[in-house]
Amino acid sequence: MTSQQREVPKPAAARLRPVRLGVFDAVLERGAGGVIHLRTKQVLAPYHNNLSEPLDHWAKAAPERLFLGQRDAEGRWRTLSYAQVLDHVKRIGAALLRRGLSADKPIAIISGNDIEHALLGLAAIYVGIPYAPISPAYSLMSTDFGKLRAIVGLLTPGLVFANDGSVFARAVATALPGDVELVVTRNPIADRKCTLFADLIGAEDATGVAAAHARVTRDTIAKFLFTSGSTGEPKAVINTHRMLCSNQSMIAAGFCFVADEPPVVVDWLPWSHTFGGNHNFNMVLTNGGSLYIDDGNPTPLGAPKTARNLREIAPTIYFNVPKGYEALVPHFHADEALRKNFFSRLKVLFYAGAGLNQVTWDELTKLAVETTGERIIFLTSLGSTETSPLALACSWDFDRPGNIGLPSPGVELKLVPNEGKLEARLRGPHITPGYWRQEHLTRAAFDEQGYYRLGDALKFVDPDNPSRGLLFDGRIAEDYKLSTGTWVSVGPLRARFIDHFAPTVRDVVFAGPDRDDIVALVFPDIEACRKLAGLGPDATPAAVIDAPSVRASFAERLGTLAASSPGSSTRIMRAILMAEPPSMDKGEMTDKGSINQRSVLANRSALVEELYATPRSARIIAITEPSR
Repeated sequence: MTSQQREVPKPAAARLRPVRLGVFDAVLERGAGGVIHLRTKQVLAPYHNNLSEPLDHWAKAAPERLFLGQRDAEGRWRTLSYAQVLDHVKRIGAALLRRGLSADKPIAIISGNDIEHALLGLAAIYVGIPYAPISPAYSLMSTDFGKLRAIVGLLTPGLVFANDGSVFARAVATALPGDVELVVTRNPIADRKCTLFADLIGAEDATGVAAAHARVTRDTIAKFLFTSGSTGEPKAVINTHRMLCSNQSMIAAGFCFVADEPPVVVDWLPWSHTFGGNHNFNMVLTNGGSLYIDDGNPTPLGAPKTARNLREIAPTIYFNVPKGYEALVPHFHADEALRKNFFSRLKVLFYAGAGLNQVTWDELTKLAVETTGERIIFLTSLGSTETSPLALACSWDFDRPGNIGLPSPGVELKLVPNEGKLEARLRGPHITPGYWRQEHLTRAAFDEQGYYRLGDALKFVDPDNPSRGLLFDGRIAEDYKLSTGTWVSVGPLRARFIDHFAPTVRDVVFAGPDRDDIVALVFPDIEACRKLAGLGPDATPAAVIDAPSVRASFAERLGTLAASSPGSSTRIMRAILMAEPPSMDKGEMTDKGSINQRSVLANRSALVEELYATPRSARIIAITEPSR
């Protein structure tokens, strides 16, 4: 019997691959006004005083172990061990100290993930100089550089790093004052004084670096991270060593297995965001693991690069956003060698950033069982840039996506009744002290008891058994009322819509405040719709969404979605497909691909009016309201 012919267990019946995870016991207390306080019985384990302590430790305990790997221009893996990284960090740290940098004149990094970025950030942390990794999209995808100029104006950096001067030349010329030092790895800008990164790795000042390192405490600012702007303009979130180190203890309480063997991670998630830069990078560092910097991403051009890397490097835990998993599924189906290597020693599939749809969950589970005979556990968590990020986490097997678990040890969760929902607020050592140079935003972010207002609504999987965990119940700021006074919970409805229309929808925005019914502005997946229409690559997006087969498919699915919707708060009556993608410059999309609902509705108000207009536009896809 060949491997293709052998019988494999059905996914639901397959054995779960063993993995050591934490067990949490919920402690629930009810207060006045329906307020619920929830924590776990387990206490937070001791944690490091600063984020450089693990680097010092592993450079001595496992000096030759690979810490960082990245493909070079020829496609070969370029690697650095823990001992090599520490040596570079100390030398770069000495160069940074000579420049007199500080919180008032921090370091800004405007390019993406690479070894030089990691070394510069680690060196800054080592000697107590804050740095700010800024999304490259603000330099490379923007046309007016408005957000980059605002960030530079807020930070007043003393040094800016970009890996390639020629690539970032326009952004530098537009947004960076001429007296700010620019460091580049390659291609210095001709009309601007630049320092080569290699020149930072110069003479070591052991005494000065050691003295600066000794002054770093838990309350020293490690970095500034900017929020994605999905519900407003990006804010500079202060990240202290206390936050980052305590959060790694919280993560380890759930992911106990990372202490059993050093984790191996292949990751593309940007370090300008807390998921990739704090959760993943710091988890590898804290536990003496190996991080292979993935040069791919969840795009048609990026997904094959990720597949290539995963064909060579077998991770022990894999992190991705839902769109990243969706992009990889076709590659797993087509490539047996990729499947075998990817699943060979994988303990956990972890998703965050958005809800994972059931179709992708089922496909990946099926692939794992067909390849190994075992299921691989799916886990997720909930948090934000302000929470380091992990605040709640699920560390047990669940039969469908969405369970965000319980508060991690050390986290206090307060659930406050808010318009029929439970608004989440958090307190603990992992919470930011506030926003840099934005005191008014800091005051608004915390309640009178010092709890951070997360902005998310949560609900219990089982109200009678809190230990079964919590579910995301939408963003408080996105929800609205219809004219009937009925609340529309946008987050769950959006997840249901995208799941129902998979793979033809990238995202959706709902209109309807003070209206009689809900309508949808749909960002279609043009490539999936192109296949559905049978059109070639030369067909414009407008031609693709106007294809009769595409419109018929959307009309049919809109009808079946409505038929399964119990009331006006979940029934979408009409939709319009938009050929124009969301604009970053107009604030419709964040750099990590999240949609700013309010900006889309404001910028495309004419489409909203068209959806409600009588007589109905020919572009509108509508349902006939089902009989009640």
